[in-house]
Amino acid sequence: MQEGKHESDPWIVGAAIVLVVLGLLNLTATGMTGHAVRHLLFAVVGLAIMWVVSRMRVSDLRAFGWAVFAVATLLLAAVPLAGVATKGAQRWLNFGVFTVQPSELAKLALILVPAGMLAGGFTLARFVATLAIAAVPVALVAVQPDLSTAVVLVATTGFMLVLARVPLLPLVPLFVMGIASLPLAVLFLRPYQLERVHVFLSSNADPAGAGWAELQANIAIGSGGLWGLARDPLYAVRAQFLPESEHDLAFASLVYGWGLVAGLAVVVATSVIVWRAALAARTARTREAALVAAGIGGLFGIHALVSIGQSLSLLPHTGMPIPLFSYGGTAAIVGFAAIGLVLAVRRDGVARPLWAPDPRRRRRPRGVSAGTMTMIAALVAMSVFAWQVQHDRGAEYRAMSDAQMMRCIRLPAERGLIVDRNGVPLVVNVAEYAVAVVARMFDDSDDDARNRLAALLAKSPDELSDLIDAGGEGETQVEVGRVAPDQARRVVDARIPGVLVVPSGRRQYPYGAVLASILGHVGVADADDMQRWPHLALGSRVGKAGLEKQYDALLRGSDGTQCMYVDPTGNPVATGERVDPVRGHDLRLHLDIGVQTLATDALVDAMRTSRGDLGAAVVMDARTGAVLALASVPGADNNVYGPPADLVALAAQSQTPGPSALVNNATQTAVPPGSTFKIVVASADMQYPVLSPDAVIETGAAYTYGGHTFRNWQPMGPNNMLQAIQWSDNVYFYKLGELLGPEKMSDVANQLGAGRRSGIDLPGEAEGFLGTPENVGSIGATWYPGSTLLMGIGQGTVSATPIQVARWTSGIATGAMVTPQLAAAYGPELIPLPTATPQRLAFADRLDPVRAGMRASAAAGTAGQLADLPVPAGAKTGTAEDPSAPGEGLNAWFSAVAPFDAPEIVVTALVRGGGFGSATSGPVVKKILERYFPRPPAPAPTR
Repeated sequence: MQEGKHESDPWIVGAAIVLVVLGLLNLTATGMTGHAVRHLLFAVVGLAIMWVVSRMRVSDLRAFGWAVFAVATLLLAAVPLAGVATKGAQRWLNFGVFTVQPSELAKLALILVPAGMLAGGFTLARFVATLAIAAVPVALVAVQPDLSTAVVLVATTGFMLVLARVPLLPLVPLFVMGIASLPLAVLFLRPYQLERVHVFLSSNADPAGAGWAELQANIAIGSGGLWGLARDPLYAVRAQFLPESEHDLAFASLVYGWGLVAGLAVVVATSVIVWRAALAARTARTREAALVAAGIGGLFGIHALVSIGQSLSLLPHTGMPIPLFSYGGTAAIVGFAAIGLVLAVRRDGVARPLWAPDPRRRRRPRGVSAGTMTMIAALVAMSVFAWQVQHDRGAEYRAMSDAQMMRCIRLPAERGLIVDRNGVPLVVNVAEYAVAVVARMFDDSDDDARNRLAALLAKSPDELSDLIDAGGEGETQVEVGRVAPDQARRVVDARIPGVLVVPSGRRQYPYGAVLASILGHVGVADADDMQRWPHLALGSRVGKAGLEKQYDALLRGSDGTQCMYVDPTGNPVATGERVDPVRGHDLRLHLDIGVQTLATDALVDAMRTSRGDLGAAVVMDARTGAVLALASVPGADNNVYGPPADLVALAAQSQTPGPSALVNNATQTAVPPGSTFKIVVASADMQYPVLSPDAVIETGAAYTYGGHTFRNWQPMGPNNMLQAIQWSDNVYFYKLGELLGPEKMSDVANQLGAGRRSGIDLPGEAEGFLGTPENVGSIGATWYPGSTLLMGIGQGTVSATPIQVARWTSGIATGAMVTPQLAAAYGPELIPLPTATPQRLAFADRLDPVRAGMRASAAAGTAGQLADLPVPAGAKTGTAEDPSAPGEGLNAWFSAVAPFDAPEIVVTALVRGGGFGSATSGPVVKKILERYFPRPPAPAPTR
């Protein structure tokens, strides 16, 4: 015996046992207890075989090799006749109690036989014979077809030729032919094998299809960390997502469960086997024994490199296991037998050194030391790469691991209410709840659960089953009924697994058409909504119009979630985290429903008597812009929008003749403002003085300009500015407009809000139009000399909405422009919503002559009907010619401010086609002002 050396090698035996133990840890962590027991039994049998083989004499290696080759060849020949097929390939023989994969035995045979044949040195005959003999098992494996194993057998043969010091001259052409023929292998690959190659070569493989295994291997390696996730209660679910976790991707599975430390243990144990096999080759007494030991070490190293490389996505998936570690009875027993051969070689070399030939005649296998170091270095490099993956993308892969096994059901939040300034509900939620069952968590076959739920829903068990069966394939939940609040509480208290109770989400609008154009409605989110709110879940209900849309973020609240853990097929396996929904905020408006109802009724009366086709009324705080009423007629019933929508009622509404009931006429209907625009022109004279307000000029019944006659609404005598506003003298404003010119009028009109949106908190506001010589071409019009005169009386290319007229009326009265706002505050604490600060006009201090005219109009002029109000008012009327208006084509305007000495409120009314403003819209405004400024009670009569 060589001094200091033992016949046995505890290092290589210990490494083999470590690999077995790590394989057992992997199998138990993934829940494959049956596989673990079989793996242990294979290991016990393998250890026994290892001991028997380790006692073999080296002189018997050649006979043993031929015996193994014969058995492997016979079994391979039997596979096409009686083999078990998987994925289109027959690789196994089933002997009832166990199965055998003959190709694993062939790997060992192609180490032993070439070692025996080439040990005597190179001759061409031995070289050709070795190739011919190796071709037999290679061909038998290829026809299974198992091309990846056939490639391994070819590589093993080539590896042995290199170790046996076959000269490079015959080897180089052989290797060149092998490399050149690789593209032809594509013709023989099965579809799943082609997919594996495509995944490796392509960076855009479908992660839900061909790229699934690679993605899951990356997740397993990346999220395993140093110590793994096996102690996670849900690891068994995580592990199910990794395919072939016991075999092809066992290394990735081990790192997933027990961490990178366990993966390093596999690398170290494999490296020890490779190292000790190389030492045995150096100790071997015969050249044949040295080739056997070196070949076995190389085979272990190649298997480990390829298997770990495919787990790290550095190599395509080939289905190659790590001997002793990956699950597989044949591979385990053959692996232990191979280690037994290494032990036999070592024992012979250590125990019989005197029989060893002269070292000069005993040539060691070619490159065994360099090859061993290269393999070990490659294994270490792969370990470093695995650590790098965890360091750089560990958090990302852990998140992916969590996300792929989690499915969450949205629990809709209850939408906030909308109330008026006094707390009167304007929008409420229907007291109704939806009851749904979670697919595959509610067991319809459980008669007790089904009967209990059916009873709570007042349905028969068969009806309930039919509803559940009617759910679409892949739906996570199926609605089975809608119930009242008390019934919903009973369902919740029953705590039936897999049953959810959520608000139905239906909205009710008690005032219907009175508020429809303000409040809007809700609906299921579409593509535009998803773009506006990217975090929205599919099926979310959002505001689609009006305040419901404008303040959707406040009203909608935050949806909750009920999460569940699912296996790779989507079957729920455990209940996950629940996040309760957060109810939306209630929204309080400045609007007064009493004033809104009064304004709407007054408009309806005015339209009925005047035969106008649409009307609008604005009631606004002149100091702040707070909107107290925003009436629009005709109106639609927004209750029909649901969801679900009442399609019949919607169709009936859309087919109603006349103007659209869906338009808010106060903010979206722009028409000529007529004489209400005269106070804007008068204000322009204050900013750009061209005519003294005290100057009295001739007016009369008409004004001739450029060969055209522009008529007054009635003949009038000489007037100054106050009188011209008081009686709405057209001729005065024809002349004033001519003096000012369109640029000065448009400049001041723009400052007073004409031709631009008011900024009211409603979507879809119209901006009107303020025509000038520069911009009329944009609407296909032409600016004529007379256009300037028409602009002076609010006709021609000027159009405005009622909210714009209200703004300039209050702006002139107060000297500051306000931004209209409907919403006041939100939440139980009534947190005020931001309000735009009034913007003082640059010419505010020069507007007294205009204000005097407005006051005179209300006291004893075209708006004289306001003279008997309990507070002083200022006003301007308007009768605008409008080709789109019905009847005589006259729009009735009336806009007033009160109290005029300290303005609080502005009221503007429009009836399109209503005729004279004072006659049609005047009574609307007066009714509203009378409500806002009630007359003091008459004193009690004295006795």
